[in-house]
Amino acid sequence: MHDLRSDLTKLWRAASRLAPASGGRTVMFVAAEAGEGTSSVAASFALMAAEQATRTAWLVDLDFMRNPDFEAFRDGFARKVGKPGRAYDAALKTEQIYSVAPPAPGASGGQKFLTAHAVEGTKLLVTRFREERLLPGQRVGLRPSPDWWGALRKAADWIIVDAPALSESSAALTFANQMDGVVLVVRADRTSVEDVASVTQEIENHGGRVVGAVMNRIRADARLADRLGV
Repeated sequence: MHDLRSDLTKLWRAASRLAPASGGRTVMFVAAEAGEGTSSVAASFALMAAEQATRTAWLVDLDFMRNPDFEAFRDGFARKVGKPGRAYDAALKTEQIYSVAPPAPGASGGQKFLTAHAVEGTKLLVTRFREERLLPGQRVGLRPSPDWWGALRKAADWIIVDAPALSESSAALTFANQMDGVVLVVRADRTSVEDVASVTQEIENHGGRVVGAVMNRIRADARLADRLGV
């Protein structure tokens, strides 16, 4: 992952004009194919949001089995930014955005797998799904859970959602209708206009609102051409 904050100024200005449904703004980043650089963009944008937040910003990583955002912060991907601290329960006293089946024997009230970690020296919390708590044979499913998103909007000024590529997961489609806006991340050297139009249509068919795209060249100095129609 790369720290792209210096390249996201235009995107930040445009996203700041998004009108939230209520409470904090909620923006999802997603790509059609893996390897487009979505996590670099989402994590960098989340740091910018945290710098402007009065309360907090959350980076919600929907790649539950790999947790790339938590891992990147732990490995120090961004200069002069601390590492994730202690784990806090991210249940928010509501129905969770995931389900685990079958339940663990003797479990009462449902075991909590999703945690949030404050990134040292910032107002950012990054989530981590505790996949090591899964028992053999347990499977994880996703569910929209509007109450969870509503509770998070009340707690945070910004919620940045990093979704796995649509070619790998339907997570973005599950939660698209809970977002104020969806930003597509595409590789300028391999993603066609037709691909962007197809992904846009799929997200909108699931109740989401695509507000623009980030054209990522995926180089060591990753330059971005931002287009955000708000």
